[in-house]
Amino acid sequence: MIHPLLTPAHIESYARDGVVLVRGLFKDWVDEICEGIEHNLKNPGPYAAENLQAHEQGRFFDDYCNWSRIDAFERAIRSSPVAAVAAQLMQSRQVQLFHEHVLIKEPGTSKATPWHQDSPYYFIEGQQTISFWSPMDAVTDASLRCVAGSHRWEKPVLPTKWLKEDNFYADTDRYIQVPDPDAEKMDIREWHLQPGDAVAFHFATLHGARGNQSNQRRRAFSVRLIGDDARYVERPGPTSPPFPGHDMQAGDRLREDWFPLLKA
Repeated sequence: MIHPLLTPAHIESYARDGVVLVRGLFKDWVDEICEGIEHNLKNPGPYAAENLQAHEQGRFFDDYCNWSRIDAFERAIRSSPVAAVAAQLMQSRQVQLFHEHVLIKEPGTSKATPWHQDSPYYFIEGQQTISFWSPMDAVTDASLRCVAGSHRWEKPVLPTKWLKEDNFYADTDRYIQVPDPDAEKMDIREWHLQPGDAVAFHFATLHGARGNQSNQRRRAFSVRLIGDDARYVERPGPTSPPFPGHDMQAGDRLREDWFPLLKA
């Protein structure tokens, strides 16, 4: 039976376009997630980053891999319908948690999140992958933007570091350069969103986000999940997140003690 938040068109669109909007996915967990975000801001993890240079205005904070120490995040992930929705969109029997990610743009932050695909940063390959990007504040001009169909491109996009947008890996031959989707008139999907709505997109979908020129914060909570065919792969350098000491080998499923199965 299809989940009440979905229709057959959602599943078809996700397979075809690599991105779809799911209204109200976290609407009953907004307060809980906001509690976790405030805890995260006061107690940053080892991967916390400030993504603006000295001459840039505002604040662009992000942090990830904190679900195991911030109870509100784990409760929202395990209690919300995110795993059930992920299973149906990915067409996967199992759903495994990769990590969560918090991204905050304060008012007056003009810097856009650079265009990128997530998969080149990750040590994962597979078609059954999905990210959910959910704002905890109403969003208009600071929304996520995704290029429809980019998850089916023949070569991945070169990953970059967000602060100065320099290359993430030294070996660039296996990648294409980051395109300019606006200039190239690509099919960009973006929506006005209410707190708890979620944009679902494939790890290989090219995406970015506008700066926040509004008068309110833009707090986004993202959950990254994988399905049956996801496997560990080697990359040409340290991955992001790095997960040091994981002891996995190429072709392995991700270890379930670090990346737990979720009830779908």
